[in-house]
Amino acid sequence: MEQFERMKVVCLAALLSVAIPLSVAAQTAPDKVGQAYAQFLIGHHLEDAEDADGAIAAYKRAIELDPSGADATADLAALYLHLNKFQEALTTAEQALKTSPENPEANRVMGIVYAALVETNRETRPRTRTTDNTDENIAKAIRHLELAIAHPQGEPDPTARVMLARLYLRSGTFDKAIGLLTVLVDQEPGWGDVPVLLAEAYAGAGRTADAIAWLEGHDDPRLLPTLADFYERERRWKEAADTYARVLEHPSRSVDLRELKTRYASALLNVGARADAGKARDLLSDVVTANTTDARALYLRSQAARRLGDLPAAEADARRVITLNRKSPWGHYALAEALEQGHRYQAVIDEIGPVVAEARGKAGADPSFDVGLLLPHLGFAYQELGQFDKAIASFEEARRLSPKDPAVAGYLVEAHIAAKKYANAAEVARSALAEHPDDLRLMRLQAQALRQSGQPDRGVAVMESALTKHNDDPAAYIGLAQLYVDVDRGAQAVKLLQDAQTKFPADNTIVFELGAVYDKQKRFPDAEATFKQLLSRDGENAPALNYLGYMLAERGERLQESVDLLQKALRIDPDNGSYLDSLGWAYFKADKLDLAETNLRRAADQLKTNSVIQDHYAEVLFKLGRYDEAIAAWSRALAGDGDSINRADIDKKIRNAKQKLGKK
Repeated sequence: MEQFERMKVVCLAALLSVAIPLSVAAQTAPDKVGQAYAQFLIGHHLEDAEDADGAIAAYKRAIELDPSGADATADLAALYLHLNKFQEALTTAEQALKTSPENPEANRVMGIVYAALVETNRETRPRTRTTDNTDENIAKAIRHLELAIAHPQGEPDPTARVMLARLYLRSGTFDKAIGLLTVLVDQEPGWGDVPVLLAEAYAGAGRTADAIAWLEGHDDPRLLPTLADFYERERRWKEAADTYARVLEHPSRSVDLRELKTRYASALLNVGARADAGKARDLLSDVVTANTTDARALYLRSQAARRLGDLPAAEADARRVITLNRKSPWGHYALAEALEQGHRYQAVIDEIGPVVAEARGKAGADPSFDVGLLLPHLGFAYQELGQFDKAIASFEEARRLSPKDPAVAGYLVEAHIAAKKYANAAEVARSALAEHPDDLRLMRLQAQALRQSGQPDRGVAVMESALTKHNDDPAAYIGLAQLYVDVDRGAQAVKLLQDAQTKFPADNTIVFELGAVYDKQKRFPDAEATFKQLLSRDGENAPALNYLGYMLAERGERLQESVDLLQKALRIDPDNGSYLDSLGWAYFKADKLDLAETNLRRAADQLKTNSVIQDHYAEVLFKLGRYDEAIAAWSRALAGDGDSINRADIDKKIRNAKQKLGKK
């Protein structure tokens, strides 16, 4: 600018010389600096008049007249940039910086060009490739924009500062981004997406709580979608859903309503309440009506229908997702979940098995199809049908694909336990815990495996250690209480759960487990009172309805009340094999053998390896005089999981049935 002040003086002299006789003017002709400034002014005038060619010519004449002047060169570079002539802009800005390395306009142009190169590389190169050239361009863009901002001409350029902030975010320099954006958001509160960038900078710096606090502190409806997004990142689903609801009440024209409703529905599904699932399904139906090929909305609607127990609708939407994109695993995933909830395990194998086999063969060619999503569901189905070797093989393959996933390791441990391979289960759990030493689920499974393998004290020690690490998690108390019951330390289990109930008064899982422990301790009045307490808080709690109904049936008490409870449980979760067994057993106790046989047959067909259910089914068959079928069912009971049965008693029942069969 000092150079331009000098040029102004010279140019003024040139203008005054018009009134001087030509002979004198020749002696006092303006020097080249003054002429250069005159051309500089002409260039600006022509640029304002949108005569780009004339402006370029004037700037070039100014540069030719005064090669040492950087401002005309920098403004020419800026004009080239405005005309999207990036190479000319870059070359010209470099020329200006040779004369004046700190020239703000030339640095601004250089920074913007290099930033544009970064974006171009990101859009045109494969996502999996990164280059040193991109990192170099980011560094150059940052350096030049920092110089431009440090020495601004006039008011600081918010565009350059926002661009610099984006580069800071891209390069992981979050603290610098926070500093720059904090100033900018105060100076330009309504400028672009600066508030959103500041929130992203906080999140990138690991300060998500600060981002949320900042967003909550600014009563700006435009920031609500961003606030909801940050709630989702922190898995604060209720706050996310409530915030999306606020946006939906008064959506701005810039909001994509389909996307908003989809994200709102997703948050509602994560909240988990049945009413929220119903609201989510309504929202998603609006989205699907507007776009019948929206696979994501169809997938989520399938999940909502499944949560509501509408399994035909869940299956139908899952199949529509598959039809829309067979190369994606998500439709098959939703279908597997719908079939599982309907306890149609053979159907899971028939539907998912061929898909897994095909994807397995194409894994190298199509890595986008994540077969690891489907393998666990195949394993679950095999396990429920008692095909434990196939279940273990499925989970082992899933673990090879996701060796760091503790959930998959847990599935494998459970399969080994179901197959009574307790030593293997304990070893898999030990190996997984070496990488995930604080994973509560793995600790619970390791403790179970150790107990089953004849090491109950070690199992208890594992769970007591787990409770020390996770004393803020109700699941740790439940896991240890269950283990105490298994090792005949029921009184300790009761005390532990009573303490947990005081600590977590709103947690229904603790109340349920306390009722179950009372039942196992034969404290039936306490058990009944506890389950009724739970049902007074959550009348739709199907497991509690089933437990209380079965407990009454087992004792032969108030059988009509038992039937009513169990029928309600089945309305909530139709086709649940355990609930069907409970209802069948209640009918058996009431001597309603036809109803008992119908429900127990469905349960036995579904849960072939459940020894107790097979025993119940055999009892009604025996009483109906179908001795050969009863013998087959008792044989399945002996071959099953063996839980809660007396093998000697069942052997005796089989001998008795054979005698009856011989006399028939």
